[in-house]
Amino acid sequence: MTEILSRRETGLDVGPLRDLLDGDVVARGDVDWDEARLAWNLAVDQNPTAIVLPESAADVAATVVFAKAHGLRVAPQGTGHGAAAMGDMSETILLKTERMRGVRIDPQNRIARVEAGTIWIEVVEAAAEHGLAALAGSSPDVGVVGYTLGGGLSWLARKHGIGANQVTAIEVVTASGDIVRTDWANEPDLFWALRGGGGSFGIVTAIEFNLFPIGDVYAGILWYPVDRAAEILKAWRAWTEELPDEMTSVGRILQFPPIPEIPEPVRGQSFVVIEAIWSGRTADGARLVEPLRALGPVMDTLMTIPIRELSRLHMDPEGPAPGAADGGMLDDVDDHLIDLFVEMVVGSAILSAELRHLGGAVARRDSRHGAIDAWDAPYAMFALGVAPTPEAKAAVKAAVGNLRDVLAPWEADHTYLNFADTRRKPASLYSSASYHRLRRIKAIVDPADVIRSNHPIPPAF
Repeated sequence: MTEILSRRETGLDVGPLRDLLDGDVVARGDVDWDEARLAWNLAVDQNPTAIVLPESAADVAATVVFAKAHGLRVAPQGTGHGAAAMGDMSETILLKTERMRGVRIDPQNRIARVEAGTIWIEVVEAAAEHGLAALAGSSPDVGVVGYTLGGGLSWLARKHGIGANQVTAIEVVTASGDIVRTDWANEPDLFWALRGGGGSFGIVTAIEFNLFPIGDVYAGILWYPVDRAAEILKAWRAWTEELPDEMTSVGRILQFPPIPEIPEPVRGQSFVVIEAIWSGRTADGARLVEPLRALGPVMDTLMTIPIRELSRLHMDPEGPAPGAADGGMLDDVDDHLIDLFVEMVVGSAILSAELRHLGGAVARRDSRHGAIDAWDAPYAMFALGVAPTPEAKAAVKAAVGNLRDVLAPWEADHTYLNFADTRRKPASLYSSASYHRLRRIKAIVDPADVIRSNHPIPPAF
């Protein structure tokens, strides 16, 4: 206790750690402190004890050993997309892996190996050079590792399943400072936990996963006036009932602010849109979306596009931005839910609110899957807003919170970690069997709870 009080008053001496690393250490009071502690979400205020920017797995291992010796914990972070749920970071070293970039594509075996700080667009573009596709996220600058540790829900998930279950090997620094390569044969329990169990079990330095021979897709957006939101979303919901697994879609309300960053055709306007992604023959995709086209969209961008362009279909912001968001999974989407969804979103501080169709391979179980075997919920919901000021952040959080409250009767028992921007009970993120197994593994690999994550798994003793 005396050491901790002393450190709070005088600050941690990071000199010895600097001597150990090829990367950099940033301490409170350094000129680059405020820049270094930023998360991707600029509305999140991170105040760790120190910040490490490692260059290698060896740097990560040295940081873990140093932290343990000083009674500190370590919080790994790639991009910081999920930082809002992290909470108080005192007595914690923030380990930002953004410099650990590297993508290697094995086109013969259709495998990608990526380092800890890699973002999805880097993988997508590298794989596309070989006519291959990854189960990438809907945002081009989401980190590959954080996305995959949380499960990973791609535009191709209904056909190819949850992203974490296509992982073939993971390189990780354990809480003891060891560098380990895990797969089905080596440290299989740790390998199982890392595939969907979040970031509580070690610090991933590289990850390998399967790629798929997909060069292009039939995809785009149908735009309708927002005053037709309830009508369009109900038609979309009915349309999703009999779709092949090759079709993924989203029903979404967009309310664009009148700011220069928004393109002129949609700036300051609101729409209800349907995003559709078809990974089969173009003619079959065009036939399937014809009922949606018959509803008379004011804009229609559906066409065959190269797989690399799919990363920007969702129009997520690229680069850090201030915001607030939250979401979850839904047991059903019926007419009553849609009426409430529209009522709560239109005219609110929410910029985007989406209902995403799941099912297909997402819901199929397999004994070789990881901590997230499958999701039974047929739909997911996610809402967000821009928060450039504390007042705007409060308004967005209230609007998103109110939306979740109203939709609570439809909320599934278990939800998607990567859509949970607020801290949840950890048992709500996994099946009961998976959660108890995760706790047992945590107690074995990190009994002192050195490794921190935004949705922590407590060790079972």
